[in-house]
Amino acid sequence: MLYKTYSASTFGIDANIIEVEVDVSAVKTDKDIFMTVGLPDVSVKESKERVRSALRNCGYDVPNTHITVNLAPADIKKEGSGFDLPIAIGILGAYGGLTLHDLTGTIMVGELSLDGTMRSIRGALPIAVAAKRAGAKRLLVPEANAKEAAVVSGIDVLPMKSFLDVVQLLNNGVSPEPIAVDTEKLLNEVQKFTVDFKDVRGQHAAKRALEVACAGGHNILMIGPPGSGKTMLAKRIPTILPPLTFDEALETTKIHSVAGVLEAGAGLVGTRPYRAPHHTISDAGLIGGGIIPRPGEVSIAHHGVLFLDELPEFPRNVLEVMRQPLEDGTVTIARASMSLTFPARFMLAAAMNPCPCGFFNDKTRECHCTQPIIQRYVAKISGPLLDRVDIHIDVPAVPYKELRGGAAPEGSVQIRDRVLNARALQLDRFAAAGERIYSNAQMSTRQIRTYCELSSECERMLERAMQQQGLSARAHDRILKVARTIADLDGGGQIDSKHIAEAIQYRTLDRTYWA
Repeated sequence: MLYKTYSASTFGIDANIIEVEVDVSAVKTDKDIFMTVGLPDVSVKESKERVRSALRNCGYDVPNTHITVNLAPADIKKEGSGFDLPIAIGILGAYGGLTLHDLTGTIMVGELSLDGTMRSIRGALPIAVAAKRAGAKRLLVPEANAKEAAVVSGIDVLPMKSFLDVVQLLNNGVSPEPIAVDTEKLLNEVQKFTVDFKDVRGQHAAKRALEVACAGGHNILMIGPPGSGKTMLAKRIPTILPPLTFDEALETTKIHSVAGVLEAGAGLVGTRPYRAPHHTISDAGLIGGGIIPRPGEVSIAHHGVLFLDELPEFPRNVLEVMRQPLEDGTVTIARASMSLTFPARFMLAAAMNPCPCGFFNDKTRECHCTQPIIQRYVAKISGPLLDRVDIHIDVPAVPYKELRGGAAPEGSVQIRDRVLNARALQLDRFAAAGERIYSNAQMSTRQIRTYCELSSECERMLERAMQQQGLSARAHDRILKVARTIADLDGGGQIDSKHIAEAIQYRTLDRTYWA
């Protein structure tokens, strides 16, 4: 007998609806024959052992017969443990154990433990989006994934605790209440921070540079000795960035759900991601990869901050693969049978020591590194990658008096207000011109010429800096973008010479600095 159920499988950060066809032979065999076809991966093939044990421990005896499970369409790779539930329901229905024979409009996903209880799965949010797009009326998910899936409105999300709960629903109509989520309230609840710029003593220049970086979405590199507060500053960057919009939160949550890093019970990622991978990470871990590609750290940091501490310690090949996402905001991973593109628009914050020992130009401690050693150390970061970083800022050690000073530092709330005002000016400017960009850092060469007009005095100042510091054409564009942001922080008027001068300051740690 044939029985059909409907499920879904993630592909990239989206999902496809999968038809699960279960055919059971009426003839008993000497041995168990259980075949799963339709491009299943290892976890899907192993589901037969979990499904048989779950059925048996729930009181259903499955005799030795020929069972064939077909996952259609057959040309899409199926992965994950979410097919346990639809396969188990399909077997029970094929043996005549269900009164409901047509499950059209019902999508179900879930991993089964050996006693029949439901375990959480990856990708509940994109599955809910796909189910709604397909016109499904209800989605059956493990209880742990219900809040996440219920973020999508227009479809009934039913939380299921066990396989027997699903059987009760299909046979007797006994159903839990659909989960309802107030997305606006949920987004406001999760937008909370445990850190603040009030915690950081001194480092006024670095704080100003971070304010400029956040106001324009610019990448930033902090250079300073160990213990100067580079990591402490980086951890507080999300506290002054604009809050996530609902669409941004939805896209970010989809990525985190597929990558398996979404917090248990969290319905939505409400604060901008902050990712700080160790320098031993591989290129696949940073960019993404696998037989069926999964998002890497650059995609998990989408709409947030990617912090790379000890930048020269990262393998050169790992740093070089970041050039595409820094330029395009996406990552494309190609395999023989597929090609997937993940979003990766993030703000890069990096930190490094000025030399291997960390005390080059330090006023209190002596540096024992020779000039060639320092040059080799900094040369680990390629010129093209360094050019893609808009702001380089020196972060010196904090003097004792500033560290113990009585004046309270400025908090994140005040800095964030200025950042929001600058971002609002940028949004209005680009929207009025019909531009599909959202910050100064995203401006193209054509847009830089349009929005970064300079007076003759500014032109002379910029030309002199280019010649003296040996800056590249890309660095020239970076200076103009940063100057535009500084002007926006001052009210959004014409770029002035003081704006150009401050922007040039943020390039004085370029490669010629180490010569």
